[in-house]
Amino acid sequence: MIDDDLWSAIGDPTRRRLLDLLLDAGPGTATSLSEHLPVTRQAVAKHLGVLDRVGLVHVAPAGREMRYQIDDTQLARAAAQLADVGQTWDRRLQRIKRLAESIERQKGH
Repeated sequence: MIDDDLWSAIGDPTRRRLLDLLLDAGPGTATSLSEHLPVTRQAVAKHLGVLDRVGLVHVAPAGREMRYQIDDTQLARAAAQLADVGQTWDRRLQRIKRLAESIERQKGH
């Protein structure tokens, strides 16, 4: 079953970039992450809040800021859902291809 809130969160390119940064560099704060993005620290904090609400990141106090890190379990769940969607579409496209080939064969006769 697809989690619409999870996919809505991942659907945003800035949030995907934040996930990439957290995966590559490890935990970070809104300030440290905003240094790598063309958006403000406040915008990054809002995006991180969305990722936190869907469980893709964990948050913990770090001085005056909050430190965010990937939730491996939830990310694995998202990857599994994506793989399922990919397999479903592969099957659909194969059926469409077979139907198109059948139509072409019928035209040839």
